[in-house]
Amino acid sequence: MVFSLDTIVISGREVLPIIEGGKGIGITNGKSAGAFAAANAVGTFSGVNAERYDEDGRIKSVIYEGKTRKERHEELIAMAIEGGIAQAQIAHEISGGNGPVHMNILWEMGGAQRILHGVLDKAKDLVQGITCGAGMPYKLAEIAALYKVYYYPIVSSMRAFRALWKRSYSKVAELLGGVVYEDPWLAGGHNGLSNNEDPRQPQNPYPRVLELRKFMNEVGLNNVPIIMAGGVWHLKDWEYWINNKDLGKIAFQFGTRPIVTEESPVSLEWKKKLLTLKKGDVFLNKFSPTGFYSSAVKNNFIQELEQRNIRQIPYAIAEDKSLEVTAELPIGKRKRIVYVKHADLDKVKSWYNQGFTEALKTPDSTLIFVTPEKAEQIHKDQIDCMGCLSACKFSNWRDQDPYTTGKKTDPRSFCIQKTLQNIILQGNIDDELMFSGHNAYKFASDPFYKNCFIPTVKQLVHRIATGY
Repeated sequence: MVFSLDTIVISGREVLPIIEGGKGIGITNGKSAGAFAAANAVGTFSGVNAERYDEDGRIKSVIYEGKTRKERHEELIAMAIEGGIAQAQIAHEISGGNGPVHMNILWEMGGAQRILHGVLDKAKDLVQGITCGAGMPYKLAEIAALYKVYYYPIVSSMRAFRALWKRSYSKVAELLGGVVYEDPWLAGGHNGLSNNEDPRQPQNPYPRVLELRKFMNEVGLNNVPIIMAGGVWHLKDWEYWINNKDLGKIAFQFGTRPIVTEESPVSLEWKKKLLTLKKGDVFLNKFSPTGFYSSAVKNNFIQELEQRNIRQIPYAIAEDKSLEVTAELPIGKRKRIVYVKHADLDKVKSWYNQGFTEALKTPDSTLIFVTPEKAEQIHKDQIDCMGCLSACKFSNWRDQDPYTTGKKTDPRSFCIQKTLQNIILQGNIDDELMFSGHNAYKFASDPFYKNCFIPTVKQLVHRIATGY
């Protein structure tokens, strides 16, 4: 089969329609982004807690000195701005100023707008585009206009983009570089499933993207490309999308495949793990403190969260016969009485016998049961919160006064920055959160990766451009 892939204009530059997907906490950095841009594709570094370097080029440790969450939050923002500028400079140097370099940011990260302003103020000539998802980034266009860079919202439906367009983007249409459609069932990291979509019933992306294109055409965005993200592996499988008049201009974003490259900053163990995954090893779950669904490799970290959530029963602080919570259960150091169902007492006894003797309250009037060591870790992580999200259900942080969601902390979740920092810096792929797209199992059957071959970014881009 002869596969023909035409170039496309993205962020003012003519490149292959191949885009590196941004992955936070240092998983896509200036080195990988620069290599993609140098290969006539689009490079994307993450602006989410990007790595910083000392005068000798060594990675600076992430250490918080502040005594309060607000103080640590200010430190986080300062470090994120410093790191984003550093990665932009590295990407620009490696690319030689050739292909476009984009910065990816999560709208629901703590201080997202301040970080965007801080990085672009110092590095706007080094960054050609901003990619932004995980929320509804209404002010993205306004910020892009201020610094004269292109912007690329990430959406999972036409309805989401329509809302963004009508409220904000129509005022800055000339800098809308593209619309990223991210498949909410197949993409790695956080997924944009809505409340009326079944996480167990994936939908065909074609009609959803076609619906997006029809709306874009209605508002004069015929020449703005749609970037398909999530579930893309071989472009030969998407050949009917390319040069499809109904879909218009199309580009493709790759998130998981670029992790297995020489330039990728993750550990060799991480890369080898991806090369051995089987179908079903990536798990769509709702454990994230963001409240979004997310996709991650099912390892010890995910399994512990699964079990933690299974060891869960309803309770009440007063006896309630209508809810059948009439059995007394003493919990905590003070052995305060709560009421549970008689049928759940045997479960509790079994969990106690297994060492899960600490009962933690959730915002949903349930108890989960964990070991004393796990309870202590959860409590410490909640206290150590540095405000990495705009709103966190694990620690009840919010990045606006009064800096709390006003809700109970949720021990069924976890500190996301801690675990993502740990996996990138320490390389523990079994006991930390390991995001991945659902097609990662294809590494094992793709002959390109035979004998654990790890390509350079240049080799990967060439491979993708041939259709494979």
